[in-house]
Amino acid sequence: MANADTAFILRRTFDAPRELVFKMLTEAEHLAHWWGPKGCTIAIKRHEGQPGGIFHYRMDFGGAPVDGMWGRFDYEEIAPPRRVVFINGFADEEGARTRGTMLPVWPLEVRNTVTLEEQGGRTELTLHAEPIDASPAEVAAFVAMHASMAQGYGGSFDVLDAYLAKLPSKG
Repeated sequence: MANADTAFILRRTFDAPRELVFKMLTEAEHLAHWWGPKGCTIAIKRHEGQPGGIFHYRMDFGGAPVDGMWGRFDYEEIAPPRRVVFINGFADEEGARTRGTMLPVWPLEVRNTVTLEEQGGRTELTLHAEPIDASPAEVAAFVAMHASMAQGYGGSFDVLDAYLAKLPSKG
């Protein structure tokens, strides 16, 4: 996490307690409602919300521009309720890492560190993402997509915000 030139960093504040936001990041029943770009649906094939566990899922976009894509997290660290570290990337239906069809030069793996800070009943989430063992071309593609990633994560976090607002209790 040392290279500020290549890291993607995004901050977002949620009107929910830290413990609840943490659950949104680590429990399949919640991830299914908000993970992925705005407008997609998630089908979870496997989820083990623990260090060494896997979150294997399919994102469907209603047929456009692609029918669906598989993704995978490998949870490295889960420290309730303040930190989640996972490696994500594209996958095939069996869960093996693969190159994305729409982004063939994208890094095979990206390490994401999410920290949560309590702010008077609200939660500030900081996402820090960096490619792992990426070629110069893959790093350049990652950096070139920072603005698009901000929009994509922003859309996902908009969906998370709406999902949090619908929950019967915020803590």
